Amino acid sequence: MTAAQYDALERAIVNRSRVAIRLNGAEMVVIPEGIQMKGGREVLLTQNPSSGLPLLVQIDDIERLEVVR
Repeated sequence: MTAAQYDALERAIVNRSRVAIRLNGAEMVVIPEGIQMKGGREVLLTQNPSSGLPLLVQIDDIERLEVVR
């Protein structure tokens, strides 16, 4: 992830904005809630906007990230 994408992600967390991420070839829209370290790697804590279910995403595994406006 680029520095600009990381900055956009941090702003999306603060503003509770939805983000579109591409992960393993699949694209999904989630609400980012925070970033934490887990097992020595950064993990993005997200929520599914439809079901409200949590989803943990390894930041290194994100292929593309875009804030949904």
